[in-house]
Amino acid sequence: MTIELSINGKTRSVEAAPGTPLLWVIRDELNLTGTKFGCGVASCGACTVHMDGTPVRSCQTYIEDVEGAEITTIEAIEGKAAAAVQAAWRELDVVQCGYCQSGQIMQAVGLLTETPKPTDEDIDGYMAGNACRCATYQRIRAAIHVAAEKMEA
Repeated sequence: MTIELSINGKTRSVEAAPGTPLLWVIRDELNLTGTKFGCGVASCGACTVHMDGTPVRSCQTYIEDVEGAEITTIEAIEGKAAAAVQAAWRELDVVQCGYCQSGQIMQAVGLLTETPKPTDEDIDGYMAGNACRCATYQRIRAAIHVAAEKMEA
């Protein structure tokens, strides 16, 4: 089936069978490899993208469910929250192996868009579905607080 996708501000036409995960279209058809495959069952968050501004797991979001939605991947995330998160990530040297970071950043941007001044509990709850093999959770939490401060400035 042919699907018209709005991804990163551009309309793209792709061929995909019904039930194809958005992740595979993003990576294999559109060659946007910043979004990672982690678990395939929406448990790790490595595949997080934004659909109409809300973080979703692209490994369990099917291609037929995204027609008409605006999809944003790590390659095109922008705005005040995105800039603050990216700056905080660099400032606090959050990344270790880096594999999960695109998903962590996409989720953190979603959090700060919804909750500009999150508490530790807000952060822990919102980020709970994003796994980090290197266990940089304390740095991720600290970076989200720094990003929130940057957004206020």
